[in-house]
Order: sequence, then C-alpha cells, then structure tokens
Amino acid sequence: MTSKRCPEWVPITGHQLHLTGIHFDAIRLRGVRGEAVLHHLGTLTDGEPGPVVQEVAGSRWTYFLIPPGSSKEYDWPPGARCFGPAARDQYVGIPAPDGNTYPLSWRCGAPAEGDFVDAELLHGLVMAQLAPEGE
Repeated sequence: MTSKRCPEWVPITGHQLHLTGIHFDAIRLRGVRGEAVLHHLGTLTDGEPGPVVQEVAGSRWTYFLIPPGSSKEYDWPPGARCFGPAARDQYVGIPAPDGNTYPLSWRCGAPAEGDFVDAELLHGLVMAQLAPEGE
C-alpha cells in the first residue's frame, strides 16, 4: 500500500498556525457559502478538490488552500477573505492529518506534497456564489 506524503507544513499532531504566502495562500468563506463552494468544487474535481480546512465551531469558516502567491492573480469579491502575501503577517490554522485537531479539520483529507485547490476554478465558483449580479 502506498501512503501519500504530507507537506512539511502539516503538523504531526494537533494544529499549528502557518504564515500565508509562503507554503500556500488561503481563501476564506463563511458558513454555508463555504460549504456550497466546496460542494461544487468537489463535483467538478471528481471528489478531489485539494486541501480544504474547516473550522467546525463558531463561524464555521472554510479555508481553501491555493498555491503560494496565486491569490493576487484574482479580484476576490466581498465575503471572500484572501490570505496571501501581505504587508501584515496573516496566519491560517493547519490541522494534523488525524487525531484531535478540534476546532479544525481537513474536509477532504490532508494534502499530499504539492496538492492545492485550483485557484482559477475556485475563483469562478466564488464569483458565482458571492459577486453581485451584473459583475
């Protein structure tokens, strides 16, 4: 049996904060909007959308991890928060592949080395969900 190798930025246990723009950028959506985008993304990628972290309590934020630096290639609509290279440091919590990682969890399993959500596909889905009509 072959096991995938997680990137070095995925902790072995618990969860850790990681500076965005270095190993990955992240796009954050809240609650049901994040769930809807993830559902469509999963459908369009045969159930393998790439690394997605969800907060399972509170606002239920969903973080879509995209290649580092790629968030700047798109204009993200209001309601989608971009975490990437910025003047101020921005951090995203990353859970371990298994075990107690509350309140964070991987929605589609921990990523393998080099796995990311397709930024262009994600942008199209986010625009369909959040952009005002006519844009």
